[in-house]
Amino acid sequence: MAKISGAVEINRERCKGCNLCVVACPVDVLSLQPKEVNDRGYHFAYAAYPDKCIGCASCALVCPDSCIEVYRVVEK
Repeated sequence: MAKISGAVEINRERCKGCNLCVVACPVDVLSLQPKEVNDRGYHFAYAAYPDKCIGCASCALVCPDSCIEVYRVVEK
């Protein structure tokens, strides 16, 4: 049986660091970058633990700026 995992891509320049995606993630994949800021001066979200992603897309659904894309990867 194939294993399905997720892959998260975040547009760092559009992210305003609202933290909604971090809270929505059921497996704690995302976090806000503590030391870096984007061109707009915000601490952006990033995948701190990308291997834990299950591809549920909860983060993308709650993002108010549509900065997040989630892909499902099938591993055989």
